Amino acid sequence: MLKGFFNVPAPVNETILGYAPGSKERELLKEALADSRSKVIEIPMYIGGQEVHTEQKGRITPPHDHQHLLANYSKGNKSHVSQAIDAALAAKADWENLAWEHRAAIFLKAADLIAGPYRYKLNAATMLGQSKNAYQAEIDSACELIDFLRFNVEYMSQIYKQQPPVSPRGSWNRLEQRPLEGFVFALTPFNFTAIAGNLPTSAAMMGNVVVWKPANTQIFAANVLMQIFREAGLPDGVINLVYVSGPDAGDVIFSHPDFAGIHFTGSTGVFQDIWKTIGNNIHKFKTYPRIVGETGGKDFILIHGSADAEVSSTAIIRGAFEYQGQKCSAASRVYIAKSVWPEVKKFMQRDLATFKMGGTEDFSNFINAVIDEKSFNSLAKYIDAAKKDKGVEIIAGGNYDNSKGYFIEPTVLVVDDPKYTTMCEELFGPVLTIFVYDDKDFDKTLNIIDSTSIYALTGAVIGKDRYALEKATHRLRNAAGNFYINDKCTGAVVGQQPFGGARGSGTNDKAGSMINLLRWVSPRTIKETFDPPKDYRYPFLAE
Repeated sequence: MLKGFFNVPAPVNETILGYAPGSKERELLKEALADSRSKVIEIPMYIGGQEVHTEQKGRITPPHDHQHLLANYSKGNKSHVSQAIDAALAAKADWENLAWEHRAAIFLKAADLIAGPYRYKLNAATMLGQSKNAYQAEIDSACELIDFLRFNVEYMSQIYKQQPPVSPRGSWNRLEQRPLEGFVFALTPFNFTAIAGNLPTSAAMMGNVVVWKPANTQIFAANVLMQIFREAGLPDGVINLVYVSGPDAGDVIFSHPDFAGIHFTGSTGVFQDIWKTIGNNIHKFKTYPRIVGETGGKDFILIHGSADAEVSSTAIIRGAFEYQGQKCSAASRVYIAKSVWPEVKKFMQRDLATFKMGGTEDFSNFINAVIDEKSFNSLAKYIDAAKKDKGVEIIAGGNYDNSKGYFIEPTVLVVDDPKYTTMCEELFGPVLTIFVYDDKDFDKTLNIIDSTSIYALTGAVIGKDRYALEKATHRLRNAAGNFYINDKCTGAVVGQQPFGGARGSGTNDKAGSMINLLRWVSPRTIKETFDPPKDYRYPFLAE
């Protein structure tokens, strides 16, 4: 086999298309939306290159139009999980022995397919299946996923280039990066198609084989992703896509001796249960499994008295209400200095009054539906409780309606108690809680922010006073894995802001960086000696 030291194409962040009226991309996306709504498709599982259909079906409907049927998907069971593991292990030898540049080429091609012929189909699937507006779909299922694929190839090449710096005369020290011994389980969430694509591909890129279970509410776009991977040339069995219940998947996977790691994004409770199960079964595995997870957040924005009111309002509104607050990075608790609160409130109420809410097919709607009935009911209960609490003032929103879709009006609560329920618990929806603090209590407020939540994912501070910004940055260093100064707390970009948090928010293995890919390899050191000694005696033994 011919060899070479190869440089991969230099990654550049994908350009975000604007979808302005009259633009070509707007026309193509509208066509893709109409096409997806015009038919009902049957979505199979993908196991070892086979499209697997079952008699038991699940329904896929748009969250904003829950009576419209988009697709039926085939539900699997434990036997399908076992088949997926077997298919992955059968593909493992050929895949890990494939030259790394050929693995890289597959995922670079997938990125180009998403950037080109599949862009509008994948964005439309995300808009319809997950109720994202055109911009939110574009920055997710197109741009971020393209960036993950292209930048991860670059990171992979950098990892393979890392070698011991010293090889003394007479020997050669080398380092090779092996894929994990076994298979990786990718468990992906509903809210980002990019995450659903990145979790299985980042592990596969490093030579691993994968069993992938997406959230049921993301299957519509996951099916398109699998079509893209196959067209890009991904060999059969490298990534196996199954739609099974969490308990069925866990019972089989976490008892299998070849389980080598999990790449997870989801709730803290589920992640902790998985960790506990892995610990209880540790004696069953051939290796110590890699546990990589990003979970929830109770993300904050701190507004200092020196902050610009309009900048603050925009950061809060975008951070809290884009994609209906269903981002693990979304702002859900805000601390505002009393001196600037009246002006910030004025700008917020001005802009909130202009929000339009409805289906994603109407591009004038900034707010769409929450993901499902369970989420809708949970958020409605929090809003109802706030309405009854004398210590809470609702200054915007407070209404909800699920007659056509799961619509929750963007709601802003102002509370007297900084430890009020909605300041502490993750709601994962368009409900924002504000606490107004006395300017003189800035230091005290920093302590409250740091101690209020189990989470430590994202946070932001806004102000002009550099001493205050420096103090907040230092004091809140453990409160957020992604920290923003004079910006909203969402919008991490691959290659620019590696994403992840600690505490209850996960293992902080930083998706979108080399750090994450290093979790999916197992290094081997090789020392070769050219003129090995022939006598055991050292000089000190001489008389």
